[in-house]
Amino acid sequence: MAAWDLSVTVEELGPEAPPIKISVTSDLHIGGVIFKIVEKTQLQCDWSDHALWWEQKQQWVLRTSWTLDKCGIHADARLLFTPQHKALRLGLPNGVTLRLRACFSSPVFRTVHGICQLLNIRYPEEMSLLRPVEEKKKKKDKDSAEDEYDLTGVPLTSGSVPVLNSGMPVHFADSPKTQAIYKMLVVSQPSPSPESIAKLYRPASKVDKTHIHTRWLDSSRCLLQQGVQENDKLWLRFKYYTFHDMEPKYDGVRLTQLYEQARWAILLEDNDCTEEEMMLFGALQYHIGKLSLSQEVNSCQGMEDLESALESLEVKMVGENKSADVLENMTAPELNDYLKLFRPKKLSLRDYKQYWFKFQDTSIFYYKSKDESYGEPIQQMNLKGCEVAPDVNIAGQKFCIRLLVPAPEGMNEAYLRCENEKQYSEWMAACKLASKGLTLLDSSYQKEVKNIQTFLAMQRPSSSASTAQVDESINTLSLVSPRYTKKYKAKQLTIRILEAYQNVAQLSLMAAILKFLQIWQSLPDFGISYFMIRFKGSRKDEVLGIANNRLMRIDLGVGDVVKTWRYNNMRQWNVNWDIRQVAIEFDGNINIAFSCVTADCKIVHEYIGGYIFMLTRVRNPSNTVNEELFLKLTGGHEAL
Repeated sequence: MAAWDLSVTVEELGPEAPPIKISVTSDLHIGGVIFKIVEKTQLQCDWSDHALWWEQKQQWVLRTSWTLDKCGIHADARLLFTPQHKALRLGLPNGVTLRLRACFSSPVFRTVHGICQLLNIRYPEEMSLLRPVEEKKKKKDKDSAEDEYDLTGVPLTSGSVPVLNSGMPVHFADSPKTQAIYKMLVVSQPSPSPESIAKLYRPASKVDKTHIHTRWLDSSRCLLQQGVQENDKLWLRFKYYTFHDMEPKYDGVRLTQLYEQARWAILLEDNDCTEEEMMLFGALQYHIGKLSLSQEVNSCQGMEDLESALESLEVKMVGENKSADVLENMTAPELNDYLKLFRPKKLSLRDYKQYWFKFQDTSIFYYKSKDESYGEPIQQMNLKGCEVAPDVNIAGQKFCIRLLVPAPEGMNEAYLRCENEKQYSEWMAACKLASKGLTLLDSSYQKEVKNIQTFLAMQRPSSSASTAQVDESINTLSLVSPRYTKKYKAKQLTIRILEAYQNVAQLSLMAAILKFLQIWQSLPDFGISYFMIRFKGSRKDEVLGIANNRLMRIDLGVGDVVKTWRYNNMRQWNVNWDIRQVAIEFDGNINIAFSCVTADCKIVHEYIGGYIFMLTRVRNPSNTVNEELFLKLTGGHEAL
């Protein structure tokens, strides 16, 4: 075959060096091309990580056994001979920026897996990379460069990483410098200053919340294909809010980083919470900060390890004995009581009326009185697939449950008012379980009741709060969101936070972090990712909320959920890549179709496929990730 010249730019020769030319034939395989390139450069170095990047096609040429003809490479091809692993600046949830080597030739899913293995984070499929939000910098801040911690010397391994008794991976124990970096990953950072909180981007509405989710990278394509260059900065964040198998013994870095992401979600008002909840979050942050300062990396006391082991064992035992519990309690616990009901209507006052309520399976029945409960109910509300939110004020003794119940025309709103904490805990737990399609027979009911009661008790002002000494070192303005720093003076906040602190002061460090995460996960808008969309046939933009178990249609005018669709009712979803439209089919011949306004529809498709993957992962006892299934569910037509 006729020989022809192929131009290749070699990164090692420098940016100013012209491309080298090698004589090739169309039947020469890629391995032979690489051999000729190395021979021509006459440089003595390790070329094992190098590969060819095809600029016009924006893809790597990694199959070394393929010929140039099979790859479709001709004389006009612009090829770059470059390392597959390059330096990347990685911003973590706790604000620390690391400089490390990442794979630029693998799909982002696999790249994240390698980064998490380096950082000792289990279940990397819950995380992904996104482009950072640009911070507003003043002129005087231009020269102040942020601190970066270099881990480029730490090798990326493909196998499992040996871990020392302290929980630290072996590759971090090599030098005092890397040990110090690991300590920063596993110990909570000090509270940020109010000035630094004010500088950061804070979403003011659900529309603002849609912008952050347009920045996620495509998990099925590599970094270089998405325009990420060497030494660029990306954020590593938890993307899917289904946290599998939290073990304090093994998840020091994972739990700390998740806590930091949750803390910033509260401080930047990404998640809404009540005043009492905010004071409790502030108290827990203060407590965690105090314990983190006095505790070395993983100097976990034996008692704390024992506590976490017992908690883990309890969870496993509950799972194993579920069928035994059902057999033992063949009759479901009854829930009947007088509650007050309010159904909002336009231009109406909040007028609660008392009825006799009965909870059965996943439905609520209500009657005029207890005597009439043997006849026909006034109404039955099936709570399966409904939205449940607390409307509680401990100080004002207000215990309400807000329900958005699915109906053919949308969502019907209703409020249930309970008399006391005990009644509220029982009915709130029942409503939460019913929304997931579970009944009072489920073994998690009593645990849910207990969790709600514990949470309410933590918000109650402590009787010993008045005797608490005011800690001068407490920076209360850094523990609450800007909304409350504007509403109250620092001294008022200090008193409120120290009152709440009395209820959590006895918790160990890991127990406090787990409690913070538990309360964060109980917030009504926890784990919802928002996207601006337009439904097929509609002329107005709306917001789609994607959570770990459902999709929500949100009215932009009011900000309320108009309709909810559960994944367990989903039959299939498709994407028309030509017109960039997502179509989903649910049980009962319900079909919806929409196009994305701000984000690429690939991001929405990946979110839905990712959550479906997480639901199947729970049933898999193995810790290995089925990458092929993940990419099949999230990759779209490119994966096929």
